[in-house]
Amino acid sequence: MTKRAFAPVVDARTRLLILGSLPGDASLAAQEYYAHPQNAFWRLVGRVVAVDLVGLPYPERLAALRMARVGLWDVIVSGERRGSLDAAIRRAEAADLLALVATLPELRAIAFNGALAARTGRRLLGEDCGLTVIDLPSSSPAHARPFATKADVWDQLSITLR
Repeated sequence: MTKRAFAPVVDARTRLLILGSLPGDASLAAQEYYAHPQNAFWRLVGRVVAVDLVGLPYPERLAALRMARVGLWDVIVSGERRGSLDAAIRRAEAADLLALVATLPELRAIAFNGALAARTGRRLLGEDCGLTVIDLPSSSPAHARPFATKADVWDQLSITLR
């Protein structure tokens, strides 16, 4: 089954762009980034922007990210996949990451949410993109690391927003 990414959540003030791989089934069904209730994304990024995002309705979550100058997108715009695991993605069509980056004059850093996002995104950006590039442990429940371990790495993103 072919699955498609959502539109980027960015504006001209975006300083930090967090990139996942491709939305999972729960996200596609809800039409929301990171909609699976066990995905730690909103808890992790909420710590970075110092806002409890988990309790907010989705539109307010996105508004809070925009206010904090954080953007979201994926490195794959479409691909075939059964289920939600990154390892199951086939026939992936890469996002035009360089074109998006060119529209973000305040962008300082790109963070990759998980290993596939990092591998794909680094290849798309090339060796010297002129930005801080950060590989994050996946927020997905399939990436079985304790929350505190993930948070230690994710918390470092707050430096890019200063």
